[in-house]
Amino acid sequence: MTTVTEVLYRTIQEEPDRLALILQSPDGDQAITYADLLRGALGYANDLERAGVRRNEPVILLLQHGRPLIEAFFGVVLHGAIPAIMPFLTEKLSPERYSQSLAALIEITKPAVIITYPEFAGEVAKAREEGDSVRSIILWTEVEPAAETSWETLGGMDSEPKDIVLLQHSSGTTGLQKGVALSHQSVLCQLKAYAKAINMTRDDVVVSWLPLYHDMGLIAGFIMPILLRSKLVLMSPFDWIRAPYRLLSTISQYGGTLSWLPNFAYNFSTRKVRDRDLDNVDLSSWRAVINCSEPMRWRSHEDFFNRFSKYGLKRQALATCYAMAENVFAVTQGGINSPVVVDEIDRRSLLEDQTAIPAKGGDNSIKLLSAGQSIEGTSVRVLDPDGKELPDRQVGEIVLQGDCLLSGYYNRDDLTRKTFNDSWYITGDLGYLVDGELFVTGRKKELIIVGGKNVFPQDLEELAMEVEGVHPGRVVAFGLFNEDIGTEEIGVIAEVDVTEDDARVKIAREIRDQISRGTDVTARYVVTVDRGWLIKTSSGKIARGANRDKYLQEFA
Repeated sequence: MTTVTEVLYRTIQEEPDRLALILQSPDGDQAITYADLLRGALGYANDLERAGVRRNEPVILLLQHGRPLIEAFFGVVLHGAIPAIMPFLTEKLSPERYSQSLAALIEITKPAVIITYPEFAGEVAKAREEGDSVRSIILWTEVEPAAETSWETLGGMDSEPKDIVLLQHSSGTTGLQKGVALSHQSVLCQLKAYAKAINMTRDDVVVSWLPLYHDMGLIAGFIMPILLRSKLVLMSPFDWIRAPYRLLSTISQYGGTLSWLPNFAYNFSTRKVRDRDLDNVDLSSWRAVINCSEPMRWRSHEDFFNRFSKYGLKRQALATCYAMAENVFAVTQGGINSPVVVDEIDRRSLLEDQTAIPAKGGDNSIKLLSAGQSIEGTSVRVLDPDGKELPDRQVGEIVLQGDCLLSGYYNRDDLTRKTFNDSWYITGDLGYLVDGELFVTGRKKELIIVGGKNVFPQDLEELAMEVEGVHPGRVVAFGLFNEDIGTEEIGVIAEVDVTEDDARVKIAREIRDQISRGTDVTARYVVTVDRGWLIKTSSGKIARGANRDKYLQEFA
């Protein structure tokens, strides 16, 4: 077994002039070789050495999508420290809320150093007051690329396969307190198994706009192609959201073969991309566009294929994947060597009896996309509430075991213990199996997934309760799937005392504004109700599922 540092060492020794990635930016496309990547990364490694950062200490990266983030990430790895990428502050987020999130991250992770921009140093210093672990702040403008170095002096060369190589954090203030600690061993096992599952070779061209703080972007759209020496074309997520046709034109320009998209991106592209933006675009090189990170919808695939097949998109290119940061990335993969399996089942049986009974069309049938079969070295089971393995077509909780699992939640032994049953990781997701094919049906954890982002309902509820007139503890947030846009939208119900319509409209507007400022999502449906409207469980907790159903009955 080797380490990520050793893989980089071999690549740079053997093919220093090989193209590592093409970075798209407003200033044009930048071609970066492995030697270029090394020089930039060593600049950060040298600064970490001067800052006294020791091997296996965490380093937080607060940098926007671009070359500094790429070089800083690998610089931390080469130094032998542990990089953790945090989403950067955008105009959609409240600076106050962002500062609170950063402070929470510092408190749990206890980083030795934070790397960021000069203009953001003040924000970091403010959050830094929450913990005394941060010894210094490195400003990227002061980092000079290194001309050369001796590999023997790099701390990363002393790393062991079981050492932590990186931390992954999900979005939301709760998520920032759950750093997924991944070892060199787990990451390399994932890359080997997943590359085999998707038939990936050095001839592949990965094109990605995904953010690097998300496991899909970090692993599939960044680390994997660089370590496996496949060409990578990296776009900015902000450029893609402003002009989604750019992904398709980039696929055509560079002969892209592999991409990963959350389900909402299929719908977004289908609706937003215009024919006038696709002159001379050829998508025939695209051998796999893989749906991942949120519930996958059959209709989204159909609409995407029907919209872009005339530009060379092949139906067999549509693929699926079930993935999570806790397994580095992929758990299962479908649609590479044969079409994605579609299971048409009775909707009522699924919802009422938790059984996937095959159906033959009709108003009460629903088509589900398989997430595929487990990758090599990973096993998947479906369990009932008592922990007993269920037979095929019975819905239960998905658990997994294998070579790619996290070492634990960083500095959170309490959470680690809760999510393991012996050597099996408890995902909190619901689904069923059919002949080894996994179908994911929902989330026991009650996460809301909006455009590929994990949104914790507790975060939204806390924000809503900050609005004057809303009763503390009397708010519920939930997801409502929108077939047209292919992702969930957020619903919020809050109990208030006021009865005047104008006052209630004002409170609802303030709740919506508060959530928009405090997160990077929007509450689509906000309803104010009388005291006592919300349903609680016998233990006194708000019953999200029951209140969602009540909302659909009374307001939808």
